[in-house]
Amino acid sequence: MCEGKDKRAVSHGLKTTINMLSKTENEAAVSALLPALDSPHQWIQEEVLRALMERRSPTGQREVLRRLHQVSDRWKEIVGRYQGRMSTALRDAVLGTDRQMCINGCQAILWFNEYDLMPVLISIAENKGAAEDQSHPHSDRVAVTLLDLAQQLHTEATGPRDYRIRRDPQLVRRHVLGSLELSIGRFMQHKRKEIVEAFLVLADRGNAVLKQILRDPHHACYLTLVEALAHSSRSGVMRLMLSFLDDPQAPSAALSAIAHRSDAKFLRLLLYKVGYSPSVPVAQNLKRVSTIPWFRGDLAVLDDLDERAQQGAVSMAMASGIKRQEVYHVVRHLLQKGNLGGRRAAAGALADFSGAEANALALATLDDPDPQVQAQVLGQLRQRGIPGAVSRLLEKVSSPHTVVREAVRKALSEFSFEKYLASFDMLDEASRQTTGALVRKIDPQLVPGLVREMQTPSRVRRMRALAVARATRTVRELEGQILELLADDDHMVRAEAAKSLALSDSATARPALTEALGDRSISVQEAARASLDQLEEAKTRQGVTEVWSRKEPTP
Repeated sequence: MCEGKDKRAVSHGLKTTINMLSKTENEAAVSALLPALDSPHQWIQEEVLRALMERRSPTGQREVLRRLHQVSDRWKEIVGRYQGRMSTALRDAVLGTDRQMCINGCQAILWFNEYDLMPVLISIAENKGAAEDQSHPHSDRVAVTLLDLAQQLHTEATGPRDYRIRRDPQLVRRHVLGSLELSIGRFMQHKRKEIVEAFLVLADRGNAVLKQILRDPHHACYLTLVEALAHSSRSGVMRLMLSFLDDPQAPSAALSAIAHRSDAKFLRLLLYKVGYSPSVPVAQNLKRVSTIPWFRGDLAVLDDLDERAQQGAVSMAMASGIKRQEVYHVVRHLLQKGNLGGRRAAAGALADFSGAEANALALATLDDPDPQVQAQVLGQLRQRGIPGAVSRLLEKVSSPHTVVREAVRKALSEFSFEKYLASFDMLDEASRQTTGALVRKIDPQLVPGLVREMQTPSRVRRMRALAVARATRTVRELEGQILELLADDDHMVRAEAAKSLALSDSATARPALTEALGDRSISVQEAARASLDQLEEAKTRQGVTEVWSRKEPTP
């Protein structure tokens, strides 16, 4: 019991001592605190660490930095609370020649987002910042740190502003860009690719230095800069490249770099930007692109794209200035092997291609499992002049998919009820029959339209509607309306109604015709008698057919 109290007393006393040492102005306190950083007790290490960070002692910070690669996450969390206080120690660490201190300093600079030290990193990367004017032995690591830090600044500057951080990332970005631009001017001395890439990460397409380099193939930095555009996986560089598509005066070197990249990450971003319908500036810039290497060969690069990206691939091919045969190659590949979005986009693009090969592809695509793809191609059949196009369209008129049926009706729009009705009086009987059969298959408005016509006050229109019903073989569907017309005030309409019922051998049609034999109009009586005779003949023929069908075949 007493031993526990003693331990608590020691802990309290030690904490009090450490707290006092953290506040005293006597620098000797640092020497007293440093050995405790290596204490076997974690709580003592952490208390001493806080004390050293509070004192802002360069000596203490250097010792903390020296151990940074071996510490726990808890240490990193504590040190992180004091970021901004270690700039001097970090600067000394990266300027010095001690390898581990340089590594730790670079790591801490990234942890703490120490953008103010970027000019120092640039100087070291150029091999100008080493002590005693000697080439810095760790300039490669510093250069990579500079590039990583530039990417972090880009992320901060382009993302939502965190107002808990007082510094303005846009102001920091402009300041750092100034240092990078000066370093770009010294490229022949240092030839650091990392500096060029860091510049691209932070620059925008309107940057004067960037525009100057891209328009001057003889610039010392031109090849390195274009190489970075063509291969960098940094999001800042990709963002910059894609922004050139919106520039009405985009440098050809930038467009060429865009067209030649086929890495999956960039390709997805590019094709998302192009989209299903490219904007005017994007389309104009793509038209300037005459070579897209990944649109050649087996096109396997397209197979791993999602639907949105495959749609963008079709749009890019169609909008670009590459050869038409290469564009067709892309369209055919996606129609045959693409995902749903890719096939739909390719089906629409196929309309721009004619010839036997494209026609054969269109016919083959009619078997696609997606109704949207089928509908796209169905709308192209007749304009292609394919023999039997109407027959192929009619095969799809009973499709279970509304979009397919609508595509057929649109392609065969001349066979609509309204057009058929308007031209009916000018057609001979044979044409009325053949065209009527097509209208019945194609236009679902045929029966509702005839009902409306049979209800109009115009005698001519009612009579024409009855004739259309006979020509289109829709008398059975309209029997109720026709029976009403059999009692019409106009005897000519009643006669047409009686004539029409010859095509409806139902339990209600025969009695109605029999009753019409007593109509006051002779023409109605004659029409009713003729219809009854036709019904009887039809019944007789049907009976004979059934008898013959039941006979056993001759051995």
